[in-house]
Amino acid sequence: MAPTEISPIMDSHKNYYWRLAGFYFFYYAFVGMFAPYWSLYLKSLHFSAIDIGILMAVQPVMRMIAPNLWGWLADHSGQRLLIVQVAAGLSLLFYLGVFLTTSFWGMLLVLALMSFFWSASMPLVEATTLTWLGGNASHYGRIRSWGSLGFIATVLGLGYAFDYIAIAWLLWAGLVCELGILLFSRLIPATQAHPHATDHQPIRQIFFQPVVLTLFGACFLMAMAHGPYYTFYSIYLVEHGYSKGMVGGLWALGVICEIGVFFLMPRLMRHFSFVRLLQISLLAAVVRFLMIAWLVDAIVWVLFAQILHALTFGAFHAASVGLVHEYFRGRHQARGQALFGSLTYGAGGMLGSLTSGPVWELWGPEVLFSMSALAALTGILLLRWQRPGMADQARAVA
Repeated sequence: MAPTEISPIMDSHKNYYWRLAGFYFFYYAFVGMFAPYWSLYLKSLHFSAIDIGILMAVQPVMRMIAPNLWGWLADHSGQRLLIVQVAAGLSLLFYLGVFLTTSFWGMLLVLALMSFFWSASMPLVEATTLTWLGGNASHYGRIRSWGSLGFIATVLGLGYAFDYIAIAWLLWAGLVCELGILLFSRLIPATQAHPHATDHQPIRQIFFQPVVLTLFGACFLMAMAHGPYYTFYSIYLVEHGYSKGMVGGLWALGVICEIGVFFLMPRLMRHFSFVRLLQISLLAAVVRFLMIAWLVDAIVWVLFAQILHALTFGAFHAASVGLVHEYFRGRHQARGQALFGSLTYGAGGMLGSLTSGPVWELWGPEVLFSMSALAALTGILLLRWQRPGMADQARAVA
């Protein structure tokens, strides 16, 4: 039996909001464990900067490859929820390998297998959430904000904990997050996309529209700009005298500001289009990464740089996911979100991570984060070139 469409006003006695929120909480709690601290754990194992860059690039590589396979399977089988549950279980199984290896090749294999299944879930859950919200898509940020709270819980808690306990305890925090992901994957609602006029079109016909290519290109550049941030920012701060507790606090500050933007999205959407919000977020990224590069010893500028995370991730993510949902309708929803995750966060994050190690060693962190600013600036120029067409297209499909 095919799953039926669920809207926020139907079956109100079933608290699907909290089921979705719980999945986001634990999924991004894992990110809050991994992004700021995994590089510190790898450094404790005496890996070089290049080794760390390669290992931290494994996850975005899998985000580039895996979601397309899972998205295709979900759209063609109609079993979106089952795929999320299977992927969550296998991600947990392979994560257990981090307790068994400290070698480079062993860690590479474990992270690759774990990330292949871990990265499958979120594009499908994003499509499920937006389908469940129906005409209330502007409220997506309120559900997504629970992911930000999960991120804060781990990044703050672990940051202060690691001033007193060994970094190896990080592995257990990741296990708790994986168990939470598996639990809530079994509780989220099943949904079915509404039929749409574009259902008969091959997905490549939608993807190769100039406005869609422009969106993906700009978002690729933004993800690439953030690659060094997620790979070396914690190490950079520690080397400049910040404690691990302070590092955790700075990461948390950015995500707290991000939550504020998620809750403000319905109000912001009354004044700004998705495309305009993307431009603003890219401009904020240029400023942010230049401050990180050259003003790291001045705490006031470091704090301001983290506040800008509200724009460089919060507004950016909500606007980009919203545009993808407008361009890819009907039976293409899951694959559209999967393509977006693969080609932007996946490919862009991979390139940013892989190049960050050699740049860090050859020219230093100042040049590395300045290159992040340059990537964001290129994204602005790309959007300005195609913005009128993107705006018209968004109005046409809305």
